[in-house]
Amino acid sequence: MGTIITKDRIVIPGQVIAEGMDYLPAKGTFREGESIIATVLGLLRIEGRLINVVPLRGPYLPKAGDVVIGTIEEIGFGGWQVDIGIAYPANLSMKEATKEFIERGADLARYYNFNDIIFATITNVIRLKAVDLSMNGQGLRKLPPGRLIDVDPTKIPRIIGKQGSMISMIKEKTKCQIVVGQNGKAWIKGETAEDELKADQAIRKIEAEGHNEGLTEHMEKFLE
Repeated sequence: MGTIITKDRIVIPGQVIAEGMDYLPAKGTFREGESIIATVLGLLRIEGRLINVVPLRGPYLPKAGDVVIGTIEEIGFGGWQVDIGIAYPANLSMKEATKEFIERGADLARYYNFNDIIFATITNVIRLKAVDLSMNGQGLRKLPPGRLIDVDPTKIPRIIGKQGSMISMIKEKTKCQIVVGQNGKAWIKGETAEDELKADQAIRKIEAEGHNEGLTEHMEKFLE
């Protein structure tokens, strides 16, 4: 039989979370003998037999399949270099930039110019120094001018909410278009600057208080 040792919502590195073989270590945990132990400071989540610890804070670590928001920072002969908030720029090739055929030697700025903001997916990661992007997918696109903010990447799941419930509520209450990248960036476009500011404040409130219970109810009151 397995036993959950702690009732804490927030656990610290080295803290024993469970004993026995009924539970399985997942993100932010490891097994030592029959004990499952936290490796990071974070929010404890038990999903069936899986024990996760979601870090309260940490850098973005890109992986294939992530959707990210980036800014065009350089245009080369074969594509674009994109700032997605990591140490090295990501690569967007002509082939992956659009479904349209781009002739060699074409003016690439016609497609994506300096400081353009894009919503893309990561297709390949090699030791962080080589991150490849694609714009060929549903919803992937160049974003019009708007408010671009940075948040802690570990808080993105809370900002989005279960099945998109939290971000949908913010969109509805602020009348803003909002796109959230897994790299800790959010793009906001509202009818007024005040609407954008309200959405910005809501996202930052979730970032600061995402580990607290009753977050949805608190956000509903805040947005009213």
